[in-house]
Amino acid sequence: MLELLERPAPSQEFARFAHSGAARLRSSAFQLCRDWHLAQDLTQTTLTRLYLSWGRAAESDNLSAYAHKVLLRVYLDHRRRRSNGESVTGILREPVYTMNPELRLAMLDALGQLPARDREIVVLRYFADHSVEQVAAEMGLPVTVVKSQTRRSLMKLRQLLRPDRAALFG
Repeated sequence: MLELLERPAPSQEFARFAHSGAARLRSSAFQLCRDWHLAQDLTQTTLTRLYLSWGRAAESDNLSAYAHKVLLRVYLDHRRRRSNGESVTGILREPVYTMNPELRLAMLDALGQLPARDREIVVLRYFADHSVEQVAAEMGLPVTVVKSQTRRSLMKLRQLLRPDRAALFG
């Protein structure tokens, strides 16, 4: 009984998680959709869904992975809707990163040239640090497809970045 009194309320636990994980979720969302406004919307929708199912989410072994899975589903739901044909008309200011800005822009441009599913696989594998098995489970694909698409996507990225290689990598 005393143990129950010492545990924070579920809303406090969620608030702590949302405060600490929102930036990472937003960054992952941006890597998927390449639009900061949409990334913010996807993050808010993800946090809302997490809050509504917090009892089940809090029981997860890896809450961050659970949240990223919810984010991926929110993103895929958005892509399926007819209204996702919106496009950004202005230049958006991006947050400051420690990565070389030219390398970051070149990488974002190269990622944008990959097909959506390939971009999702690369983002989940290398930006969100998911294993091949996690990506396969989250996207509903066989592990072999994730492996082969990752290999093909990395080859395509190398090809796209080749002209800028000397300037970017010194």
